[in-house]
Amino acid sequence: MLSSTWNFIKRHKRKFIFAGVFVGGVYLLGKYAQRKIQEMQEREAAEYITQARRQFHFESNQRTCNMTVLSMLPTLREAIIHHLNSESITALLKTKPANKLEIWEDLKIISFTRSIVAVYSTCMLVVLLRVQLNIIGGYLYLDNSVTKNGTAPLAPPDVQQQYLSSIQHLLGEGLIELITVVKKAVLEVLGPVSLKQSLSLQELEQQLTQIRQLVEEGCASSKHKSLSWYMMPDEENTLASQACGLTENDVTTIKLLNETRDMLESPDFTTVLRTCLSRGFIRFLDNMSEFFRPPQGDSNPSSTPDQLSHVSLPLAKIIPIINGQIHSICSEIPSHFAQVRTFICIDSF
Repeated sequence: MLSSTWNFIKRHKRKFIFAGVFVGGVYLLGKYAQRKIQEMQEREAAEYITQARRQFHFESNQRTCNMTVLSMLPTLREAIIHHLNSESITALLKTKPANKLEIWEDLKIISFTRSIVAVYSTCMLVVLLRVQLNIIGGYLYLDNSVTKNGTAPLAPPDVQQQYLSSIQHLLGEGLIELITVVKKAVLEVLGPVSLKQSLSLQELEQQLTQIRQLVEEGCASSKHKSLSWYMMPDEENTLASQACGLTENDVTTIKLLNETRDMLESPDFTTVLRTCLSRGFIRFLDNMSEFFRPPQGDSNPSSTPDQLSHVSLPLAKIIPIINGQIHSICSEIPSHFAQVRTFICIDSF
């Protein structure tokens, strides 16, 4: 029995060897496939966890952006009111001075200037803070991974504070320069318009469009080159101008500022900013439209755009309305102005 079995195996030796190799290969291939599937599952799980962590970090950073913007709007509003103080002019008008007409002309220019500056500066504040906080957020995310290996953080707290303090340019020199440019444009467009002249909402929009063109086209042809100058000073005016005595934190801050400057000068950022400005001025005109309603005696209480276009107000009556818009534009209470720009920035960056 054993000999016959052995003879059978010897006669079919090649078949048994082939079958053994085949079965072994299938077994090894199955083990290899199993290991690869397990590695793939572990990699997918790790990617999912990383993605979830990034999503949480991003959402947390956006909430921080929103709260920071709202907290800084009162400071921006006070800075604009300080440089364009129309309240002192209105108080002077109440005394019935002899040069009343001249004072009204000053009030016209200041009122339009500060509301237009409020729209520009609020948009700039929103987009600039979002860029800065997202850059910081990216470094903090990397720090959370890097510091686990015992290395130094990429963006220590001192660097963050020094970097974020650059926002003061927008609230200081940048704002003053923006006021100068906008005031010049307002004077050129609205200076010849009589206080008694009536303007419809559509005509008011045309006036604002002309002012915007002067401001933005003037920026393109001036030494500042773009609206980004109002948000961040030229490179030679920053820490980079210091040839010596720079600490390691200063060097890191310069790197962050250069990254921010590159972002502000990019075509994508310009598109986002202009979109925010367009939506901001649309919201501004929507607020103004509330005062261009037809008389309540009309048969149709709901006003259509065509009806609004036929309602006109003397410029002297529009001035107080324009003058008070800054409190709506730069309100620390969540409003349509901040929400619209926030949604645009989130969708764009």
